[in-house]
Amino acid sequence: MLAVVGLVHIAVAIPVGMATPFLPIGLPIAIIGVILLGRNSVWGRRWMEGIMTRHPRVERFAPNWLMRLVFGRDKRENLKATPD
Repeated sequence: MLAVVGLVHIAVAIPVGMATPFLPIGLPIAIIGVILLGRNSVWGRRWMEGIMTRHPRVERFAPNWLMRLVFGRDKRENLKATPD
């Protein structure tokens, strides 16, 4: 149930972030959604790991404390952006 709430938070954070571009209101909503989704579901954690494997820039911008909190590991050091 918490994983679904996290997924809803992520989905809501995108339009809120676009509607309030100068106030970072969507960012905390998205962070809460990522934490809920990653900590409470196996499929959500796999999905996010797959996104970070395909797009290394996503992991590069994620803070180290968030990586430890959600995935239980530190960020990968040798992240090189590959052309998409």
